Amino acid sequence: MNPYVLATLLSSLGLGTTLTFASSHWLLAWMGLEINTLAIVPLMAQHHHPRAVEATTKYFLIQATAAAVILFASTTNAWITGEWNMVNMSDPVATTMILAALSLKVGLAPMHFWMPEVLQGLDLLTGLILSTWQKLAPFALIIQTSQAFDPLLLTALGLTSVLVGGWGGLNQTQLRKILAYSSIAHMGWMIIILQHAPHLTFLALLMYILMTSAAFLTLKLSYATKVGALATTWSKSPLLTATAALVLLSLGGLPPLTGFMPKWFILQELAKQGLPLTATVMALAALISLYFYLRLCYAMTLTVSPNTATSTTPWRTQTNQVSTPLALFTVMALGLLPVAPTVMALVI
Repeated sequence: MNPYVLATLLSSLGLGTTLTFASSHWLLAWMGLEINTLAIVPLMAQHHHPRAVEATTKYFLIQATAAAVILFASTTNAWITGEWNMVNMSDPVATTMILAALSLKVGLAPMHFWMPEVLQGLDLLTGLILSTWQKLAPFALIIQTSQAFDPLLLTALGLTSVLVGGWGGLNQTQLRKILAYSSIAHMGWMIIILQHAPHLTFLALLMYILMTSAAFLTLKLSYATKVGALATTWSKSPLLTATAALVLLSLGGLPPLTGFMPKWFILQELAKQGLPLTATVMALAALISLYFYLRLCYAMTLTVSPNTATSTTPWRTQTNQVSTPLALFTVMALGLLPVAPTVMALVI
């Protein structure tokens, strides 16, 4: 892709998200979401592969539907209340429609069906943008309007997403689909705590972005898109294989890695709010997700790929890819748990 075109598209992505962040008016927020969608569509379809074009078409239709519902709901709310302000969401029908549309945009269950299929059709770098940056604008709107939503509905969405994200990833062999289901499960953790502690939603989103970025960049560096391809990575780059396994365990939420921090705080807050049953179900559902992360770790570090050579190759594959962002994200995805007390002191 032409570097000038790429720069324009990436700056449009930034502009759309910033516009949604800064807006308190529904029309401006809708405009930001539309700029975001239109900017990523050419990036998704740049390879001209049938799978990429199919994924782009699905993504565009889903996002356009969600944007249309947001516009309709905000217009309905403005018609009833006389205000376009996000804070004044008093109509229950409009509020429910907004939540459904934003859930569709970020891929919360049961509006998640497009997410694995779309992510599977993209290259890893565009998939990374879709899994991280594209979640920011809709989540900013969800956090801004969280007080208007029905708490029971948010809890139902959160539990469904965590369970679907866990169950869906169990039988997958494609890494991008596994990461898509991982994304759905993490969205559930963010949405369930939204009504009680929005700052924990923000913390969970931040940690999710760090860990997912590390996972995608690791797969990009090792050119792996299937579980079977992971079995050959140890002979090419042993250090990368070791850190990749730890990043996956961090995504699963195992201590003493970074991924344990948001889950720990969310379970603690749920118990504090008098919801021990919800906290228990969430913790058990996290174990389902942990199973497929362990499966990937097993394939990566404990299996040997079938080969005819009797000895390991004495050379290592040289790559011309930039590894600095990967190193940065990996360090943050693995070692931020010790700063948890500082984080809590800052956000509370």
